[in-house]
Amino acid sequence: MNTPSSALTPERILQRLDWQVIRRLDGLLQGDYRSLFYGYGVDFADLREYQPGDDIRYIDWNVTARMDAPYVRQYVEDREITGWFLLDLSPSMDFGAVQTQTLKRTVLLDFVTTLARLLTRHGNRVGAIFASGGSRVERTIPARGGRLQVLRLANDLLKQPRLRQAPLTDLTPLLLAGLHTIKKRSLLFIISDFISAPGWERPLSLLNQRHEVLAIRLWDPREIELPDLGPIIMEDAETGEQLYVDTHDKKFRQRFQEAAQRREAALSQSFKRAGVDALSLSTEEDLVRAIVRFAKLRQQRRK
Repeated sequence: MNTPSSALTPERILQRLDWQVIRRLDGLLQGDYRSLFYGYGVDFADLREYQPGDDIRYIDWNVTARMDAPYVRQYVEDREITGWFLLDLSPSMDFGAVQTQTLKRTVLLDFVTTLARLLTRHGNRVGAIFASGGSRVERTIPARGGRLQVLRLANDLLKQPRLRQAPLTDLTPLLLAGLHTIKKRSLLFIISDFISAPGWERPLSLLNQRHEVLAIRLWDPREIELPDLGPIIMEDAETGEQLYVDTHDKKFRQRFQEAAQRREAALSQSFKRAGVDALSLSTEEDLVRAIVRFAKLRQQRRK
């Protein structure tokens, strides 16, 4: 993650991740990614009466109303997975430690390339939708398979312009683009810091009714706990607004941390209401450990 940006190429990124991340994941998960990719491509098979422990998302409300008893849809897994990455590339994603290049955008690039590689090497297809800030959806990359598709995703992410300033990010257009673009039931990774105007929870819930949705929330420790750096000028990455603050003030740092904790709690509740599993991924966390932790968490929830 600390390779200078001038030296980055899609081939080098993929080679590094193959050696440093994917090989380790294969060893730790024994090549079994069903705990991470559970519930992706599925086909309707049958209806049966609801039993305690069934996923309420699969209740067929029309049949339930006619039979005066809850019924759930049963599905069989489709061997082919279509994975989609819905990517927030707004200015706030460029926050992080500039000296070591551990920006949220850098973590996003590594995560997308890793997951795309894991999916396509088994014959599956991946696609992506980019949003760069405000209400703009920049581009859609149709779902395709193969190593060249992984390289294309990495290349397009590297070339995506970094906006100095933009209107306040609104994730709603990105999620609605996913609703309108992705027709077949797919595995969706929504990757963002979720610093957004309100209103995105509803389209997230609608997406989760049609697809298997995983939310990947990227964050940097300095967004949670402000270090004691003395007087500094803080700038809003979205609007460019600047504010002079004294980080040596213990009470100010405490208020900052409390506000961050309230924001964390609100996000957790939003994901819970939508029924979406969420991975919280720090810019300072080892990517392999984070993915393994997430896979184990999903496996426990499915038991």
